[in-house]
Parts: sequence; C-alpha cells; structure tokens
Amino acid sequence: MHDKLKVKPLTQEQILISIDRLTRFKETETKYLRVFKDIITNGLIEPKFGKKELDAMDYEKLRDYAQYVLNSSIETAGFELSDDYIINLRLFDNEKALFDINENIKKLLVNNINYMAILPLINKKSPLNLRWLKELAVSMDLVKSRQEKKLLFPLEKIVLAEGATEEILLPEFAKLCGYDFNENGVYVVSAGGKNQVVKYFYKIYQSLKIPVFILLDNDAVESTKEIQPKLRIFDRIYLIKSGEFEDLLPLPLVKKTLNNMLRNFCKVKESDLARNLPAVKKLEEFFRKQGLPEFKKADFARAVKENIVYKSDVSDEIEKIIKEIKEH
Repeated sequence: MHDKLKVKPLTQEQILISIDRLTRFKETETKYLRVFKDIITNGLIEPKFGKKELDAMDYEKLRDYAQYVLNSSIETAGFELSDDYIINLRLFDNEKALFDINENIKKLLVNNINYMAILPLINKKSPLNLRWLKELAVSMDLVKSRQEKKLLFPLEKIVLAEGATEEILLPEFAKLCGYDFNENGVYVVSAGGKNQVVKYFYKIYQSLKIPVFILLDNDAVESTKEIQPKLRIFDRIYLIKSGEFEDLLPLPLVKKTLNNMLRNFCKVKESDLARNLPAVKKLEEFFRKQGLPEFKKADFARAVKENIVYKSDVSDEIEKIIKEIKEH
C-alpha cells in the first residue's frame, strides 16, 4: 500500500497539534476519528479521499493511512524514527482506564505513531498533556510523576461545569484550599451552558469509568432533574445556592480585580457594586455606566485569576464546593 501513497508532509506545528489533540481528554472514538481524518485530509495527496469516503472507511484502514502520513511527516521534519512504542502502549492503557473500549476502537488505539521521535518538540511551555507524554516514555510511576510535577494526567475525576468562569477559577481557588487539581488529576470541563452540560453528560456517562462532579447554577433545576436518573453511584451533582458562579466571588476580590483592570480609567468602590442584583448584571451595568467595552465573563475570570492571593479571596460556598470535589 505504502508504495502507492503520495504525501504532503505536515509541518512541525501540524504534527504537534495532531499529537496534542490525540492526547487530550475526550471520548476516545470521537477524538481519534476526528484527528485521523484531519491528518489524512491535510497530508495525503494520493489517493485522495472525500469526507463521505473517510466516514465510511474501516477503522484499521483509516488508522494505517493516518499513521503513515504522520510518521512520514515526522521523518521529513528531520526526526529519527524510533522502534520503541512504550508510549503507544501506555496511551492505550490510559484510554482503557478512562473509557470502555470496544474492538473497533482498539483498531484506532493499537497504532505505530512514532511518539518517541517527536519528544524533542515538547518543552516546559507545552500543554500539560504533551508534557505528560514525555513522562510516559520514562516514568515508572505516573501518579507520582503527576503529583510531583503537577501534570494533571493521568486523570482521576472530571468536574463538569457550565462555563469558562468555573474552568478558569476553580483550580485557582482549590490551590488556596490546599487541593491542587493538577496534582490530583482533576480536570474541569466547560460545557457552555446548562443544556450543554446535560448533553455532554449524556454522551459520556455510559462509557466513562471515572467519577464526574457536576456543578450547575441555581437556575438549572430542570437540567438537574434530567441528569439525576443517569447519575452513577460515584457521580455527584451540586447546585450553586447563591445563583451563578460569579455570585460566589467575594466583593473585595471583585473590587480588587476591577481596580487593577481599570486603574487607568476609574477607581472602583464597593458601593459601586452594592446594588441587589446578580453579580453578572451588576458588572454589566457597571461597565456600561463607565463607558467601558462590553463585559465578558471569560475575560473577567482571567483577570480575577491574577488577583486570587489570600484564603480570604475564597468564599464559604466556593470552599464547600472544593471540599466536596476533593471528597467525591
């Protein structure tokens, strides 16, 4: 087969992106199919396959085409191919520990992608999943490596939340509570709204083997009712008592964040934020009155993250949520 293949080599950046996507947390079959199809689409000149042909292709054949393009690209980029496939074996074991793997999915996972050859591309600034990939090549105890180097992987539990605010801030608050998510393998998934939380959980709960802690805003009562019948014995659902996650942020922390964000524009007093409104409404109103750009939750969360310093920056309910995630 290989004699008849014509490849347009992927760039080093494309190689690294492909490896990054293959080693993130995502449902195994969905992840591998998407990445393998993209590799073939971008790198295989002859034969050329359309989307329908790729969708209908046998998994083993799809895997073979993708790994050939990827390995050829790695070699063309100047990296010496290795005959050591320990990383592949440990990636297989990791996926098997996270998800139920059927015979068809095994065809995708049992591959000869030359991970060893691309390790020089990975450095201390690389995403945690790629830095963990290097540990797969050398570490005898992956849990100990995760704890010592705060690598997040291998994962122990999932926190499924509505938005980016929780994804950005929960790990920071957890550190102040003495529970480092990266040390303990706690991965926060931002679903993009309460309805998406339900869809996400419905998609993974039957195949996922590790616990899920579901965090929802106070208005997600119907979503909670939809999820409850599907909860497994080791899953947990928590409804925020105070409203949205932004409502849990202590007022002094919000004030400190705003003053650091807007120090060239205005000085914020707590009285400016004292109106009896949900936190997001308050902040939207404040930004509008000050003639500032539109308030965006994720941007504000990133600013809050830079200002979380003291235990007093953690509200009682946030501390309770962290405690429940830890004990879950």
